[in-house]
Amino acid sequence: MAYIKWAFRAVVALFVVAFLHYTLPQHDIVRISDTYEKRVDFGENSIFWAKEDTGNATGTVNRDVFFIQTIKKNGKPLVYRNEDTGWGWPPYFKFDTSNLQTEASDLRSTSENPKWVMVTHYGWRIEFQSIFPNAIAVKQVADPDMTIIPWLNIIILVLLFAVFWAIRVRWLRFWDRRIDPIVEGVDEGWDNLADSAREGRGRFSRWLASWRR
Repeated sequence: MAYIKWAFRAVVALFVVAFLHYTLPQHDIVRISDTYEKRVDFGENSIFWAKEDTGNATGTVNRDVFFIQTIKKNGKPLVYRNEDTGWGWPPYFKFDTSNLQTEASDLRSTSENPKWVMVTHYGWRIEFQSIFPNAIAVKQVADPDMTIIPWLNIIILVLLFAVFWAIRVRWLRFWDRRIDPIVEGVDEGWDNLADSAREGRGRFSRWLASWRR
């Protein structure tokens, strides 16, 4: 039973970590090589794409999506999608897809004369499922080796931990005050019932013994 409990906790913790890793903003320093627009037909991976852009027709099975092609400092490619999040989840309230695509296009550069750009995004890049992280903002930086401190993520995680700790403390107090007395009362009742049953069996045994004599 203890293994099942710890396995369940591990699965829940893994789910929470994966959810936070996908949702919280991340930062990459890259060089933008190109930007383009592509018609996308959504399939099994549709949950990893944003909803229809704000103001566009809803319920469509395909639409044009902006993409930003980049190259990391180590030479590996990394492609971002550029979609509005609107009022949906994650709550980035992004409505400036066209503006962001224009900024990204203006920051394109070559390997001979690179412009390093910090791309803020959320999501994952999974190639075999055609899943792309969604770019939220782009900003030119001077040093590709600069250290980025994710202050927003730190604040959010601290707040989430504080909320979790407060709920846990209150739950333990509630359990100690309300649940434990009930459990102890039930255990005591079962003990009394067992004692009464043993006493009854003893009396019945003595009564039978008296008849045998």
